[in-house]
Amino acid sequence: MNDDVRNIVLGVIATALSGGFGWFSRTYLWRRTLRRKQVFFGLPTGSDCLFVVNRQMGGKESSVHRNDAFALLEISALIKDCGANVQIVTHDEARQGFGERAEFCVGGPTSNTRTVAHLASMLPGVQVNTDSQEHEDRGAIQVGGESYRWVKERVEHVVLARLAGGEGGRPVFLLSGQTAVSNQAAARYLARNHKQLARKYGTEAFCLVLKVVNSQAYGPDVTELVADVTRAALTPVVAAA
Repeated sequence: MNDDVRNIVLGVIATALSGGFGWFSRTYLWRRTLRRKQVFFGLPTGSDCLFVVNRQMGGKESSVHRNDAFALLEISALIKDCGANVQIVTHDEARQGFGERAEFCVGGPTSNTRTVAHLASMLPGVQVNTDSQEHEDRGAIQVGGESYRWVKERVEHVVLARLAGGEGGRPVFLLSGQTAVSNQAAARYLARNHKQLARKYGTEAFCLVLKVVNSQAYGPDVTELVADVTRAALTPVVAAA
């Protein structure tokens, strides 16, 4: 074997080894990222999860607001990435416990009775004004001594929480907003920031208040983190007082 042939063979071998190592590294990193996502959402490959939809305010009993439908699409992409399956049920049909399957519950307590149950049992420090009459505190979210008001067409707030699962340990993700746009904003925030949330909280419970700015102009795109209210949200109001 002369020098030219030997150099060609060595070059081919080096290229193959380099390509194989690069493929292995990319596959390893992809699998590690996927495992972390699956653990955070409680969605191992082939598992089932529940998506609880609310009803449209002022609409037919079975209707869903278009922005809540968009929230479903945002979350469905995450579920698909994890290789899990989703079952969609309306809030008044979700008569079952939690923990056996991961759950995504969308909508505030005025439109979703499942949200009412989750707030009472797992976020006792969060109170939402559900009055139907027009006044400045209508729809306000109260937690930790702060009141997060809804200013129509200007400011909307939403609670985004990951709640510790019951028997079975699968989490419940609660997206409880003052409007349908804020529900979608929370879904989009979760989709965009789940890696950072997983690094910070791991599999522990958390509760965040997000603010949607000028949704009339920007839709659900301009969303800010207002406060991490986890400790206050998990503490019953009487005990906190």
